[in-house]
Amino acid sequence: MAEHHEAAPVTIVIHGGAGALAPGRYTTEEEALFREKLSEALNAGYEILDNGGAALDAVEAAIVLMEDAPMFNAGKGAVFTREGKNELDSSIMDGATLNAGAVAGVTRVKNPIKLARAVMEKSEHVMFARDGAEKFAKENGLEMVKPGYFKTPERWARYKKALKAEKEKEKDASLSHDFKYGTVGAVALDADGNLAAGTSTGGMMMKKYGRVGDTPIIGAGTFADNKSCAVSSTGWGEYFIRLTIARDICAQVEYQGKSVEEAANDVIHHRLQDMGADGGVIVLGPDGSYAMTFNSKGMFRGVKNADTEQVAIYGEAE
Repeated sequence: MAEHHEAAPVTIVIHGGAGALAPGRYTTEEEALFREKLSEALNAGYEILDNGGAALDAVEAAIVLMEDAPMFNAGKGAVFTREGKNELDSSIMDGATLNAGAVAGVTRVKNPIKLARAVMEKSEHVMFARDGAEKFAKENGLEMVKPGYFKTPERWARYKKALKAEKEKEKDASLSHDFKYGTVGAVALDADGNLAAGTSTGGMMMKKYGRVGDTPIIGAGTFADNKSCAVSSTGWGEYFIRLTIARDICAQVEYQGKSVEEAANDVIHHRLQDMGADGGVIVLGPDGSYAMTFNSKGMFRGVKNADTEQVAIYGEAE
């Protein structure tokens, strides 16, 4: 088995969130911008792998790029909570050691994925939340910003609109379908055969005080194990938590011998869908096999290895 893994192609798969992304939702210019940013993130991660670097480094580099891009709901450009704040969640996991780090509800850390990695590598804990997470970030020299750094005019306008709609008691306006699912993530396989996964998000638009979704929860939003697969999720967090989506996919691969695609299809198109929820996952196996599976209208996504470089937004037709 190990010999086969050594020959597996270094690979990175990324996503920039799933949701109501029907064609026509974005202008041609906006689509081009999304694709450009996805390609940039893919290439940043792939370059590390191609030079013999670690899967963890590739995952972090790709996610940092998307956190810094205002068009994704992570880092700069995060959506607003019901109270008009940006609260960020993130996690990362090492498939070789099953070590993991996560942060929830941070408001002043420029790149939450870097903080998640610091938690993994520089503490004996897995998850830090809110003020404690920020204290740990400062102690470890991470770049801090004023909360206003995360605010973008587009997200603020959407927030004001949602607030107004809520006051006018429009049905379900407080949870505009479009905003449940913005998240960014990456999974990677390096030349040593190690897998890693990471995820970062601004959470759900109009979420209530202190709400935490699946992104920082190991086994729900993020999971990686060299024995099975690496997964990063994007979707309706409450359901991803209840179904432990990321771990379930890897468990099916590990215990039932399913391919990553079969496992992802079962979990997203059956278990998640049967509960009336939507979203998607990116999955990568130790042999370089991968899946980008979603039951929503679309999912910003991309994959790169020696033979393939692809980015996409909408359904399977692309």
